[in-house]
Amino acid sequence: MAEHAGVVTIDGGDLGCARLLLLLRDRVTTLAPGTVVHLVTTDPVAPVDLPVWCHMTGHVYRGVVAGPDDRPAYAVEVAERPAATDARHPWRLGQG
Repeated sequence: MAEHAGVVTIDGGDLGCARLLLLLRDRVTTLAPGTVVHLVTTDPVAPVDLPVWCHMTGHVYRGVVAGPDDRPAYAVEVAERPAATDARHPWRLGQG
């Protein structure tokens, strides 16, 4: 993970959706509201799942951004009061 100029970059590699959401959820809990996270991933369903997850939790999906090495990256802005998700199933609302 890299951090510079108010942007935190998480390299999710080729992780699938569930593991990506766990990684993202755990990292955003440590960040200040308004921080932008660039999630780098080759997961083909990320552009579908990330906006839905952001809508569900209250984080702001900012769209596709330039990633390293021509890999896609997706920007997420950390919400002030995000909804908690299930500890083992981050695609479900519940107790964080």
